[in-house]
Amino acid sequence: MTVKGTREELVATQAATGAGPQGDGAVPRTLAEDLRARGDEAIVALLRVRPDLVSPVPNDLTQLATRAGTRASVVRALERLDRFTLQTAEALAVAADPCPYDELLGLMSGDTPDPEVVERLPRAVAALRTGALVWGTQDRLRLVRTARDLLAPSASMPSPTGLGPAVAEAAAGMSPGRVQEILADAGLPSTHDAVSAVAALRGLFGDRRRMAALLDGAPPEAAGVLDRLVWGPPYGEVAKASVPVRAADAVTPVQWLLARGLLLPAGPNTVVLPREAALHLRGGRAHRVPEPVAPAVTPRATYPVATVDATAAGEAFTATRTVEELLKAWETGGPPVLRAGGVSVRDLKRTAATLDVDERQAAFWLELAYAAGLVATDGEADEVFAPTPAFDAWLAAPAERRWAALVSAWLPSTRTPGLVGDRDSRGRTLAALGPDLDRSSAPEIRRRVLRLLADLPPGASADADVLLTRLRWERPQRSASGGSASGGSGSGGPGGWAPGGSAGAADAPGADRAAGARDGRARLVRWTVEQAEVLGVTGRGALASYARQLAGADAGEAAVDEAAAVLAGLLPEPLDHVLLQADLTAVAPGPLLAPLAEFLGVAADIESKGGATVYRFTPESVRRALDAGRSADDLHTFLAAHSRTPAPQPLTYLIDDVARRHGHLRVGAASAYLRCDDDHVLAEILADKRSAPLGLRRLAPTVLAARVAPGALLERLRAMGYAPAAESADGDVLITRADAHRTPPRAAPVPVPDGPAVPPDRLLTTAVKAIRAGDRAAAAVRPPGPPSRPGAPQEQPPRTSAAETLATVQAAVLTGEPVWIGYVNAEGAASQRVIEPVRVEGGFVTAYDRTAEGIRRFSLHRVTGVRELADEAP
Repeated sequence: MTVKGTREELVATQAATGAGPQGDGAVPRTLAEDLRARGDEAIVALLRVRPDLVSPVPNDLTQLATRAGTRASVVRALERLDRFTLQTAEALAVAADPCPYDELLGLMSGDTPDPEVVERLPRAVAALRTGALVWGTQDRLRLVRTARDLLAPSASMPSPTGLGPAVAEAAAGMSPGRVQEILADAGLPSTHDAVSAVAALRGLFGDRRRMAALLDGAPPEAAGVLDRLVWGPPYGEVAKASVPVRAADAVTPVQWLLARGLLLPAGPNTVVLPREAALHLRGGRAHRVPEPVAPAVTPRATYPVATVDATAAGEAFTATRTVEELLKAWETGGPPVLRAGGVSVRDLKRTAATLDVDERQAAFWLELAYAAGLVATDGEADEVFAPTPAFDAWLAAPAERRWAALVSAWLPSTRTPGLVGDRDSRGRTLAALGPDLDRSSAPEIRRRVLRLLADLPPGASADADVLLTRLRWERPQRSASGGSASGGSGSGGPGGWAPGGSAGAADAPGADRAAGARDGRARLVRWTVEQAEVLGVTGRGALASYARQLAGADAGEAAVDEAAAVLAGLLPEPLDHVLLQADLTAVAPGPLLAPLAEFLGVAADIESKGGATVYRFTPESVRRALDAGRSADDLHTFLAAHSRTPAPQPLTYLIDDVARRHGHLRVGAASAYLRCDDDHVLAEILADKRSAPLGLRRLAPTVLAARVAPGALLERLRAMGYAPAAESADGDVLITRADAHRTPPRAAPVPVPDGPAVPPDRLLTTAVKAIRAGDRAAAAVRPPGPPSRPGAPQEQPPRTSAAETLATVQAAVLTGEPVWIGYVNAEGAASQRVIEPVRVEGGFVTAYDRTAEGIRRFSLHRVTGVRELADEAP
């Protein structure tokens, strides 16, 4: 593809997108003029890629252009560019202003055009123009001033390209005589002034043939010096750099370069390689490695889709069971809230042991339940964590709906549980469910990781490092890559020198990847991959077929509901039976119905989990069921009804034995008392040394009194091997089932937004109409007010019926013409206004009010009349 063809493609791309002036016709002088020349679709596209510009709606295009040039907005826009588009902006920052397209192409591809750069550069320029970072014609491309200030090199900061300041800037502090000496030593004729001298030196550096001839005469070591500076940082240290030296007196390679202006002094002991000289040494390229093509995401392995879906569905079911187990363990009141917020390290370890996972996974399940609004603080004096009322509704839902609720909370959540255990800026440990765990970039990274997985063939997985490399191309993190003028270290003798600053231009091979391994984004990518797997969004690292719709940029509740509907067919059906075994265990070969699972959770202890759950019956677990109000007959009947195998004799004996002893002893309140019809049992307890801390004494042959509370008495007797039961003041056995503790109603936490959301296209179109209306109003010749000719009597406010008012205003919305209205406000004050309607909806008209010079909303029932302005100035 030739350069000419590339310029034609650029023009065609601009014409197709409506992104700015085409051809060499009228040349805009400002960004505001450039925006006025764009169509409405191009302004909508601008507001779509930079939604911060529309909040609030600008009054006119001049205000829009001013807002688009503010530092905060430009920084946000630059951060959302892909690597090649950002490289294009960086090249424009070091080019002339304005920059012809051919010069930009040379900076991007060098002396030998790269076909891929030639092909993709027009799209990059069009993207910059769409975002109002570049304006002007294709032969006069202009980077907005704020972006140039951020990206261009200066005396104190090299550009991300690793280039230093231009010759004119680097030589600004030199005397005219010294500049003339450099010209003479470089073999150039003297000039009349310093400006023309700098221009001559710049012309020398830009002339490939003359520069090659000049460098041919350099000492061999000079080439090594230049090689160390050419790709940045362009600063180096050398003793007495500011002391003038002539070619005839130069004894070191650095002095040879200083004498001919190939290095210029940037401080008493610092030299800099001028930009024009560096570009010659680079072969005309602004970047060492232009990256026009996104790195490919290569599959790590490919599995059958059925295998991936089955694995992911199993993980999805396990995820819901894990959250259920977690919150049921906290039903009677979870761990206390730390003073600084969150869960203590000790309580996190206990939770991890309860769930049989490591602490990092336990933190993830806690944060996920919190993000879904299922757990919160109860707000009481001794504040603890507990399930919310929403947990009950979640628990009653089918498994696929529970999964949908968890995924709906995970996708937009800014909480990052992987940070738990790290330290904040004050050295404090970050706690699960505590503050400072929000990262606004987390939702976007999750979406992008899922999108990259969705782009792979079905069943294909990818390594996290491969995904990270691609994400860093799509959203590169800019940093100051060059060193400072005083950085680095070097020897102080004549000719001793060292490159300044750190090693890294952003284009240095591997520098970007090494930085990515250390930044938070690399961790977020890896955490996303791990969390997607345990949530059942992926299986064996590949995106499940039912979760592919979650990868869309606009995936919302509808996409999650659709995924849950497909998942429902992959989940195992809940079972209504278990297999009782002679070793006092019950095997659940799959998920159980809620009543059966709840019964076993009380009457037995979970021994192992997995594809089949093993429950073990123990004296303590049977007693727990009896304390909860079950009788021995209830236990026998329930187990017989839900077991596919006969109840084994050891289990029958266990239940009957515990039930026979259960309630034989009665504990009540004195401080506490112990009652038993068998006085021999009481005598045995009194004689047992383990009962000494209870302070027991005999009140009657069948009654003992204790100094401890009834609860402590119950626990000690059970530890001694007895099976006492609590009784009420009336002598009835108390059922000691713990009441479930719930917090007051709590809403799920709102994620911290990563910048303003993109408004719907309908609102953007309305905003553009309002901006256009304001622009026409600002350009109007006569001031706002009721229409009247000079010297003519003041007209009365118009009077029209409600139907006529509505029809006229609706017509004005379609034509974009201003109208004159009479209006009565809420206080009853009448006024006359000239407005430019942009929307009529719900009994209101939204319009640009020329009187107030802003967007206003008027109630139609307060409009006394409306009239068109036939004589409105153009």
